[in-house]
Amino acid sequence: MSKRVATRPTWTMVSSIGAALGALVMMTGAQAQTAAAAPEMTPAEVEAGKKIYFERCAGCHGVLRKGATGKNLEPHWSKKAPDGSTQEGGTLKLGTARLEKIIGLGTEGGMVNYDDILTKEEINLMARYIQRTPDVPPEFSLKDMEASWKLLVPVAERPKSQQNKINLKNVFAITLRDAGKLALVDGDTKAIWKILDTGYAVHISRLSASGRYVYTVGRDGLVTLIDLWFAEPKTVATVKLGADARSVDTSKFKGFEDKYLIGGTYWPPQFSIMDGETLKPMKIVSTRGNTVDGDYHPEPRVASIVSSMIKPEWVVNVKETGQIMLVDYSDIKNLRTTTIESAKFLHDGGWDASKRYFLVAANASHKIAAVDTKTGKLAALVDTKKIPHPGRGANFMHPKFGPVWATGHLGDAVVTLISTPSDKAAHGKFKQYNWKVVEELKMPGAGNLFVKTHPKSSNLWADLPMNPERENAESVYVFDMKDLSKPPKKLDVAKDSGLPQTKALRRATHPEYNQAGDEVWISLWGGKTDQSAIVVYDDKTLKLKKVITDPAIVTPTGKFNVYNTQHDIY
Repeated sequence: MSKRVATRPTWTMVSSIGAALGALVMMTGAQAQTAAAAPEMTPAEVEAGKKIYFERCAGCHGVLRKGATGKNLEPHWSKKAPDGSTQEGGTLKLGTARLEKIIGLGTEGGMVNYDDILTKEEINLMARYIQRTPDVPPEFSLKDMEASWKLLVPVAERPKSQQNKINLKNVFAITLRDAGKLALVDGDTKAIWKILDTGYAVHISRLSASGRYVYTVGRDGLVTLIDLWFAEPKTVATVKLGADARSVDTSKFKGFEDKYLIGGTYWPPQFSIMDGETLKPMKIVSTRGNTVDGDYHPEPRVASIVSSMIKPEWVVNVKETGQIMLVDYSDIKNLRTTTIESAKFLHDGGWDASKRYFLVAANASHKIAAVDTKTGKLAALVDTKKIPHPGRGANFMHPKFGPVWATGHLGDAVVTLISTPSDKAAHGKFKQYNWKVVEELKMPGAGNLFVKTHPKSSNLWADLPMNPERENAESVYVFDMKDLSKPPKKLDVAKDSGLPQTKALRRATHPEYNQAGDEVWISLWGGKTDQSAIVVYDDKTLKLKKVITDPAIVTPTGKFNVYNTQHDIY
């Protein structure tokens, strides 16, 4: 059986759980009593549980297990229902046998089945582990960041001009998740240019405003700065942001190109500002505080971050509190922040076609929040189907409703189209639809992670990697935007790859266009011991064009075309 459990260590957990919890979570007598009833585990089993939980579970359920995209996994919880009654639950109430079924088979809410990822023994171990009191990692200060910072190649020792003949605009930065590496692939020749070490499970790659530097951030909090101007790409600096991170972006406003980098962490809940060319730590800002409902939250994690091109600002989305922060980087010493209330459980999102409005999924609230970055105010809260997960989303002109932005869903079998405003006079006739769900495109199931299109394309691509059915998880679906009444065309990516079928799924995920907008690259994400691939299709004919596979292509997930990422084209 294939296992996708990385061997790289993630954090050093505090040995005294009680002392750390005392600083963060007040435990009631009832909770302490139920915690004592947790199944027994050996010290070795506890350590194994910590590692698997961090790598597989914490992203959705949180370090403190209070839930966000995923359910609350505390041993015991209680909350007030709308009718005033008290609801109680917890992993202890569910018990080991029930938890094993949930972990193994997944849920309709978007949780993937782990019976082809973890062994039967590991599933049992995790069912017991999550009935224990959550472990809490240590805090991470500016001094900790400074101690982790490594400037490998000073700016003065870097090339003054590009020292290779690669078309950098069409290079793809591809996450090799469980290998802790990044593959840089020449989009013109389809050849692997260079594979570099990064943090574990890189979540995103971002480009500097100039297109010279690639920044990656891993789930172990490590940021790498890669210079594409060398004869072969080279990592020139690294820094650690904390124990768990998801997002970085650069300063893009005119006059600030490549000057700063911001990184957001899941643990500790904070964001950090660094020098854009060296990663030298400059400032840390905590995001702990009250939710939009007025309740204090000890773990409000920083989810997506994007950089505005119309102001010297970053848009920072704080997951658990539902607060969207507009961070003005024109004066780092005297940092000014505008905080906008939206909806809880903010996750990922992207710009509309005008680059004025940022749309972000408040996924466990089943809403899309739209921010007008020109006025610094919330433009809309749009209700959607369950658990929207847009990635960056997709922008196109709908034949009936004008400019729209699309998101898929982890928890429902639709792609949602939302009308977005436009300053173009010719688009005034569509104003009546703005910030409304104008259409829902039918998908064969829930479990979508990413939708994607391109200004030069008439296709809308959608994946289903989190669907429990093999035929869906291993395929992508392509809508014809000229006639959205037609069902999408199914492309069996696993079959097209030519790789032999395995018991474990190879999940087809993250469609990404090349610079020209005439190819779409799909990650075929297999197990760590199974061969994976990047499968390239012709966007016009939907015919297979190339399969990029190699023993070094291990668990590929996100792919980021340099030009499209640099200019926020999706």
